[in-house]
Amino acid sequence: MTMPSLAFLDGLQDWFAWPWLLLALPLPLLARWLLPASRTTGAALKVPYGARLDAIAQVGGHALRGGGMSPLIALAWILLCIAAARPQQFGEAVQPPQVGRDLMLALDLSGSMSEPDMELGGRPVDRLTAAKAVLADFLDRRAGDRVGLLVFGRRAYALTPLTLDRDSVREQLDDSVVGLAGQETAIGDAIGLAVKRLRTQPAEQRVLIMLTDGVNTAGVLDPRKAAELARGEHVRVHAIAFGGEGSLSVFGFKLPLPGAGDEIDEATLRMVAKQTGGRFFRARDTAELAGIYAEIDRLEPIRRPGKAVRPKLERYAWPLSAALACALLAFAWPRRRA
Repeated sequence: MTMPSLAFLDGLQDWFAWPWLLLALPLPLLARWLLPASRTTGAALKVPYGARLDAIAQVGGHALRGGGMSPLIALAWILLCIAAARPQQFGEAVQPPQVGRDLMLALDLSGSMSEPDMELGGRPVDRLTAAKAVLADFLDRRAGDRVGLLVFGRRAYALTPLTLDRDSVREQLDDSVVGLAGQETAIGDAIGLAVKRLRTQPAEQRVLIMLTDGVNTAGVLDPRKAAELARGEHVRVHAIAFGGEGSLSVFGFKLPLPGAGDEIDEATLRMVAKQTGGRFFRARDTAELAGIYAEIDRLEPIRRPGKAVRPKLERYAWPLSAALACALLAFAWPRRRA
């Protein structure tokens, strides 16, 4: 098939859903050419009023014997084939709104996240396990959002880019372990890396949710400088200080845990959140952490225009109605003439 023929078929597909049904247009002509003509050698039944029947047959069948299909019947057949091919028309282009946000999640993997001062399902767990459980539930409610994951310890690393594939983010989250990025805490570097990942997004969609249980002890970027950088790039930072008070409740008794009450630099985290237009949260147990993520979940989503589409409008009713009208006229016309 030549290229012009292919272009012609592509053009038909723009106007018809099933253009191949137009191949039925010459079927009546093929039937008339291939089928043998009927020949009558004599009357099959002789009746007294046979002459009157012959006169009626001559009037009603004049069109068929005189030269083929009636023009109205032919037009009706053409319109039926067009209707069967489902003619369509492109409507006006529309841009449906998409509701979603671009979120970077920053998770602290420093050594202090191994402290077992949390409870999950009635059993003691370490901070990282509790944080993973709450974050996994948070991801389940992020349908329509693009989420990225970075972790930080002595250094900061991006595990996933911003993506709609929440399953891949959840897999990377599950595989994260304490010490993966080092034993120290580089809060400033984590903010700086998130800003680098978010700076290409629209300003109103740049959001970082950072969870840490310590003080900035590593990295090359000071948290205050990182906050200035985030503010300059319009990145809102929601900072979550996560950690117990140095004890764990077991059967109603408070048991001290060495190191579990280590100091958290709440002042710096509060400053980072305030300076960037975000919010600061303090979570001392799993329930408070879940409540914090639920509150972040209720943040007003960003409405951005989606991909422009042109809907196809079905127009088969027009030729179908016209074919019905032609058929009715074809049947009524000989009677009016009679």
